Amino acid sequence: MKTFFRTCYILFISVLLSSCAMNDVNHYKDQKPNFDLEKYFIGTSDAWGMFQQRDGSVVKRFKVTIEGKKINEQLVLDEKFEYDDGSSQQRIWRLSKQTDGTWQGRADDVKGIALGQIAGNALHWQYTLLLPVSGSIYEMQMDDWMYLMDQDTLINRTSMRKFGVELGQVTLFFRRRQG
Repeated sequence: MKTFFRTCYILFISVLLSSCAMNDVNHYKDQKPNFDLEKYFIGTSDAWGMFQQRDGSVVKRFKVTIEGKKINEQLVLDEKFEYDDGSSQQRIWRLSKQTDGTWQGRADDVKGIALGQIAGNALHWQYTLLLPVSGSIYEMQMDDWMYLMDQDTLINRTSMRKFGVELGQVTLFFRRRQG
């Protein structure tokens, strides 16, 4: 029985370590096209998305219109959400590129600072979202990955966790408007 538990423990640690290794944004450093955050988001973009619970069921669908502009040294993204239940929301991101090439972001419903790093065609963001649910505010840890598919198309997948347990995922498809 001791051998069984030792084997399970080793297997658990191996899976844990391998999943950490796969979450390094530098894995994408040679992937093209290179993701230039400012170039992609300055102007108007549209996005379509959904939130899925752990079991895969879709809980909410939404559309987002994003207006991006450079103000001083910040990239400002004004996001307007329209949900399938008729509700709406606005989030304004203020993003700053750091001297080491990483990004920091702030928004009213984000606790502290969002930290992001780009490599190749990928951007990896991590932040704590203050999510209102039935009159309460939940602090959700967001593990956010964006992948530039071509100059106008971006795919985003985000894991939402609370106390280290994944509660669901958000999937978004972005398209830059022409002109």
